Amino acid sequence: MANNNFDVIIVGGSYSGLSAAMALGRSLRQVLVIDSGKPCNRQTPHSHNFLTQDGEAPKDISIKAKEQVKKYESVKFYNGLAISGVKTQRGFEIKTESGDIFMSKKLIFATGVKDILLDIDGFSESWGISVIHCPYCHGYEVKHEKTGILGNGEYGFEFSKMISNWTKDLTLFTNGKSTLTEAQTTKLKAHNIKIIEEGIDSLEHTDGHVEHVVFKNSHKIPIKAIYARAPFVQNTDIPEGLGCELTEEGYISVDPFQRTNVQGIYACGDNTTFKRSVSNAVAMGNIAGAMINKEIIDETF
Repeated sequence: MANNNFDVIIVGGSYSGLSAAMALGRSLRQVLVIDSGKPCNRQTPHSHNFLTQDGEAPKDISIKAKEQVKKYESVKFYNGLAISGVKTQRGFEIKTESGDIFMSKKLIFATGVKDILLDIDGFSESWGISVIHCPYCHGYEVKHEKTGILGNGEYGFEFSKMISNWTKDLTLFTNGKSTLTEAQTTKLKAHNIKIIEEGIDSLEHTDGHVEHVVFKNSHKIPIKAIYARAPFVQNTDIPEGLGCELTEEGYISVDPFQRTNVQGIYACGDNTTFKRSVSNAVAMGNIAGAMINKEIIDETF
């Protein structure tokens, strides 16, 4: 790549990063999108609850989005992994795994998160297909089906209450001794939500479509979908290395305009919020791109 100096470097080229790139390209900014091509929803067959794209494959949405962003000549793409970043007198410097170095006035991190999938046989293979995290993204497709919640305590109670809107055939799997309060247990049972405390051994599935929950005592029950919340870590430690603060939950802390606490660094998408959806990532990227452009204008006018 002939030029290694840009107005903005965007680390991460999925929905949020592409959305920011489009806003900046339309603002005539010189932009570099660095992307390693591994979005967190790459195993999910269909995306939902996004106007004009409902039911489309995430990969197809990304391909279409990238083709549209490529029409803006000031936006360039680099296929690779960013591994480090430093603050410079001019702005920032990003180094890639291949040893290439790029510089910019501003940075956007649209790097998503890495889910730490539970150590249950069949869980990772079914993640995003029939082991799901969001009823607004996937709940309609499994409405009225035999559905499980994998959780315990406050989360198990609140999510069971939530999912009871989509199905009345609901079981809470605590995967060990229940930590529900007596009042929570009584409330769930009053709504015919079953509670099973047996330890889970595996999930029987076909191509990621769960068929049975198998317990450690070899007993098993049929199931069509399971909601679960997996722990996560940030996909990159570059923002922290540059001084960006994280929230108690582990997200990059941003204000309503997607600004981090470090001047010139913005973040958007799943790395900043528990509200993980394509539509939300696109909206956040659009805001980040517009606000960075305004920041540059304010600094140079």
